[in-house]
Amino acid sequence: MNRWMTVILTILLGMTAAHADTPKSVVTVMTHSSFSMSKELVADFETKSGITLRFLKAGDAGAALNQAILSKDHPMADVFFGVDNSMMGRGLDAGIFIPYRSSHLSDIPESLQLDSRHRLLPVDYGDVCLNYDKKWFQSHHLAPPQSIDDLTLPAYAGLCVVQHPASSSPGMAFLLATIGRYGEQGFVDYWKKLQANRVLIVDGWKEAYWGNFTAASKGSRPIVVSYATSPAAEVHFSKTPITEPPTGAVVAPGNAFRQIEFVGILAGTPRLDEAKRVVDFFLDIPFQEAIPLQMFMYPARQSAKLPEVFAKHAVMAEKPVIVSWEKIEANREGWLNRWADAALR
Repeated sequence: MNRWMTVILTILLGMTAAHADTPKSVVTVMTHSSFSMSKELVADFETKSGITLRFLKAGDAGAALNQAILSKDHPMADVFFGVDNSMMGRGLDAGIFIPYRSSHLSDIPESLQLDSRHRLLPVDYGDVCLNYDKKWFQSHHLAPPQSIDDLTLPAYAGLCVVQHPASSSPGMAFLLATIGRYGEQGFVDYWKKLQANRVLIVDGWKEAYWGNFTAASKGSRPIVVSYATSPAAEVHFSKTPITEPPTGAVVAPGNAFRQIEFVGILAGTPRLDEAKRVVDFFLDIPFQEAIPLQMFMYPARQSAKLPEVFAKHAVMAEKPVIVSWEKIEANREGWLNRWADAALR
């Protein structure tokens, strides 16, 4: 056994021991770095349930799922939140989730319940699409993009930043949008054109939006892959009150991918009953109604009420691209390899 294998084994054994020593009333939730929920809501659940929640943020959604899969024999958490329909096949095929049919599923549309065995339960959804900086386009006397087709035009050269589909769920969602729009042959040509038009590819959403998007940073890219709900976030978080968002979303038919995020109980948890209660907490109305202004996604529950700023400024795609998770899983590696050849070389 070489030195690195020894180090890895020591780390995994340490995680296992730490997990085994965790009190039964403590449930660890592994999630992505964009997860957000009010401390008051979490504290209220902890008080009423007697369960202490520990959140383990493990990077972007793809990176977090990778860690959950790699540590499946020595699970680092009891519950996982944030795997979406573009990546769920990897988790299901790896066997890291166990079935649980929550009573709250009766209030969730069947169109969001993609796993018939209920190993992954829908929590929220939103459309991944292009966002643009209105002020930048006005000052440069250039029309904002109307579709993802426009990104290949000379006028938009060097203006867009996207996320890497292997590490970022929005990045994967955007890749799927291009596959759905241009077909399994045409998407390669599209990405070659994007690369020739100097598209910038970064690891994750935060780096793209907060590090390169002109409307949210000192970056130089006025077009970013984000969500159709992001303009509502810009209004909500504005330091000075505004009535209109400074950003726009491209939601014309065939230009966005509908992303659904799920929660699941990790196989091997010694706290199964507590984990089920945590899943129910994620699907209960208080948590669901907090989602729009915490994570700027639509709640999965039909009866959950939307806050006014979200209802007014968040939008949905007219006809989003739909690709089944089974098809994604069957073709993922091939699509990613072809994407890399076109976009990175």
